[in-house]
Amino acid sequence: MSQHLGFIGLGNMGSPMASNLIKAGYRLSVYNRSADKARALVEAGAHQVNTPGEVAEAGGIVITMLANDEAVKSVTLGQNGILDRLGPGGIHISMSTISPALSREMVALHQQHQCTYIAAPVFGRPEAAAAHKLWVCVAGETAAKERVHPVLEALGQGLFDYGAEPEKANIVKICGNFMIAAAMETMGEALALAEKNGISRTEMIDMFGQTLFACAIYQNYGKMIAERSFTPVGFQMQLALKDINLVLDKAEESRAPMPFASLLHDRFLRGVANGQGEADWASLTNLISDDAGIQK
Repeated sequence: MSQHLGFIGLGNMGSPMASNLIKAGYRLSVYNRSADKARALVEAGAHQVNTPGEVAEAGGIVITMLANDEAVKSVTLGQNGILDRLGPGGIHISMSTISPALSREMVALHQQHQCTYIAAPVFGRPEAAAAHKLWVCVAGETAAKERVHPVLEALGQGLFDYGAEPEKANIVKICGNFMIAAAMETMGEALALAEKNGISRTEMIDMFGQTLFACAIYQNYGKMIAERSFTPVGFQMQLALKDINLVLDKAEESRAPMPFASLLHDRFLRGVANGQGEADWASLTNLISDDAGIQK
């Protein structure tokens, strides 16, 4: 009989991830606050439930892929949460981008219920999730990581282990998102300068994507930014602002100045304040064009 998994969070990332688990042969119970988002998965064989806790089987595995700390806490704790249902031997794989502080808190709470908390945040946009091309950063108890290894392999093209403390994987994740945002800011500024001097945005970014910066971020985001093509939305600006706030909080706690993160915070904050919170985070580069007086 195929293994049962619980899956909570069927947004832009969660839905294709859950779909890949079904394709890999897992039996899924799924929950999402907006129930209609589960329709396609139910048609593919998933079982939809009405509360978060119902996805969990005693001693089983539950995956959460949610927007923020509050969402993770709401489905984990309380009468309808997963923690009481998981019980001894259960594993909660949190694949969300959350604060390292909450990750530490979750470890302690799960230990009180004799189950295990693993952090496994991912890098990749929804199209990468659908194509089984995510990069997974994992940290947690060794035996639990070994048990969930096949599950994580069904979701991504590579796993990177950061040890026994789940918060370490969360720190890697927010560092990575900071570096992606920094690259987008850099590309936006450079392309604005090029455009104001009569140089083709697409030709210049294509050259750099093949030469000095021959990597996925400069190639994929570079094309989006050069063409100002930001739909469909892969990652919302309001979530990027949340992540940069997590970076700055950890930087302050660690006494590690990050002045460029402060600039990115202000850039995303301006976008959200001007009603662009649900726009793709790469559209922060439109704000750069605005500052340069470029008519788009």
